[in-house]
Amino acid sequence: MLLNRHRSQFEITVVGQSVLNEDIHFITLGSGKTKILMWSQMHGNESTTTKAIFDLLNVLSDRDSKFVRELLENVTIGILPMLNPDGARAYSRVNANQVDLNRDAQALTQPESKVLRICFDAFKPNYCFNLHGQRTIFSAGATNKSATLSFLSPAQDEPCTITETRRRAMDVIVRMNDVLQRLIPGQIGTYDDAFNMNCVGDTFQTLHVPTILFEAGHYANDYQREEVRRLIFISLWTAIVHIALEDIQGIHAAAYEAIPRNEKLFYDVIIRNAKLSDDETFPNCDIGVQYQERLDGNQVRFIPKIEKISDLSQFYGHKEFDAKGALVKSENNEAIKEGIEIDFVNIDHNKYPLNVEIN
Repeated sequence: MLLNRHRSQFEITVVGQSVLNEDIHFITLGSGKTKILMWSQMHGNESTTTKAIFDLLNVLSDRDSKFVRELLENVTIGILPMLNPDGARAYSRVNANQVDLNRDAQALTQPESKVLRICFDAFKPNYCFNLHGQRTIFSAGATNKSATLSFLSPAQDEPCTITETRRRAMDVIVRMNDVLQRLIPGQIGTYDDAFNMNCVGDTFQTLHVPTILFEAGHYANDYQREEVRRLIFISLWTAIVHIALEDIQGIHAAAYEAIPRNEKLFYDVIIRNAKLSDDETFPNCDIGVQYQERLDGNQVRFIPKIEKISDLSQFYGHKEFDAKGALVKSENNEAIKEGIEIDFVNIDHNKYPLNVEIN
């Protein structure tokens, strides 16, 4: 178990149980007056940030490093590495009661939601990191650049006022963006900040604690998200160093607003200029394929599904084929229809795989 590797270096406690009585753990490290609370896998099928947390712990366990020691003298970090263990086991967004924990911040109907709120109240953080994963559909603005990482300083009220609390979160995001733009230029986005009091980030922001949403997105040919995992680690490290060692004044709201907003402009695969019928009057179209992530034993499979048949000229594919007006049929030479799951297509009697290419 990964936690056992760190028991001798960090304080690890059980702070509650899930619906199915799985332990929920809390890790505490550092001794500084500035406190950072972070949680991951609120949605059980979003594990990339959990992996990045353990990468972070591996680095912060290096007590021979003078810089690490200095860092941990300036901050205290509290981590819930897996808030929704039942959802993680089932590879599901929701918990065992089929509740989205990120819509339960006010009602607190679920044991996992109560654990997070108890930890928040007891730990009294100065900053919160809300760690998630996002689908492959997002672009960084109206571009052909995938939103590999996305951030948000959530709204604090209905008018989405730029408060001092939000400004401090924005400053941290701007610092992360500055670093990430050198690595993945044009591939950082921000989420729409429409206010929803039922969401955890919005709730904590209203309690005047700067809260940052982290979203692990898609990098080219990285469906296992190992490169994104590395980039999330870099983001966490950058944010912690910034908070621990620098004076955050809340003065970079304009730079934050300049980061492009996420848009839904990507399919996993697009087949362009496809002919779907022998009828010469039937117009050519594009075929959008989206992968459905499904747990098969202990393996996550990516199942290609025909999501949209239309003019997709305003959209982008992470992978694209040009049928050049040729007839496109299923692997069994049946008609292509929206909603079907399909591993291959026949384009002019040639077989093309739609599956994820694992490097």
